[in-house]
Amino acid sequence: MRIVFMGTPEFAVESLKILVENNYHVVGVITMPDKPAGRGHKIQYSAVKQYALEHNLPLLQPEKLKEESFLEQLRAWQADVQVVVAFRMLPEVVWNMPRYGTFNLHASLLPQYRGAAPINWAIINGEKETGATTFFLTHEIDTGKIILQKKIAIDETDNAGSVHDKLMITGAGMVKETIDMLIDGKTDAVDQCRFIADATKLKSAPKIFKETCEINCGKSVDEVYNFVRGLSPYPTAWTLVRLAEQSEPLSLKVFDTAKEYATHNHPHGTLITDGKKMAKIALSDGYIHLKSVQAPGKKRMDIGELLRGMRI
Repeated sequence: MRIVFMGTPEFAVESLKILVENNYHVVGVITMPDKPAGRGHKIQYSAVKQYALEHNLPLLQPEKLKEESFLEQLRAWQADVQVVVAFRMLPEVVWNMPRYGTFNLHASLLPQYRGAAPINWAIINGEKETGATTFFLTHEIDTGKIILQKKIAIDETDNAGSVHDKLMITGAGMVKETIDMLIDGKTDAVDQCRFIADATKLKSAPKIFKETCEINCGKSVDEVYNFVRGLSPYPTAWTLVRLAEQSEPLSLKVFDTAKEYATHNHPHGTLITDGKKMAKIALSDGYIHLKSVQAPGKKRMDIGELLRGMRI
């Protein structure tokens, strides 16, 4: 079976790797165009491109997926199936090209958490489990027939980074298994409507922006704790704090917190600190302790290191 693989970030590399290492016939790889990154604006290759170059895989990086020159190159690969992992929305002329169609690996238990940030939102919403889904692409994003699903637990101490890594490994195995099912003719895809008892209970996973990441101190301890770990280590929750009476508010990235349930009279958002090793923010039903943070222009550090450095 001739396979074309489409993906961009590290999450996708594990799925490409499992196909290459198990000698599946990957005839080509498609990834995003190179782009400048960092302070020096140096051109940076995607993780998938780096892997493809290291393993001498044919590579395309189209700017536009409907350009005839790209479509001609894609047709020339004569793929039987296309595999998409963390890439971009495809036009029908692309996803409908192979005889077995195109399937996508999505990091949620569809139809829940359709969208760009399923791992983040599952944790933010306090889910105890999530998973991954392979499904055939169709016109509406993340709505195609489900081929395979597998669940994983979300532990109390998990964050977006650890769940990402779990699903990256689980998902790669599912990509291989889905290919094997197609080869054996055992693919019995199921329409997503069978999983929807009440459409009003579907949760979405929209793209996350900086303003989305601001901590709301009117929320409960559990809600803020889940919010921080759902955005850690990237794109990272943040809050404005004033560490001294005369100081300007500081935009502080928050990577790790601890919970304290308590009844108190502090206004929501009040920062309580001993200036040495403890800083906590008053919430509706207790406090959230800041554990690992990053101030502008600084590296990530323990809260005690920051407080001692500020000499409050």
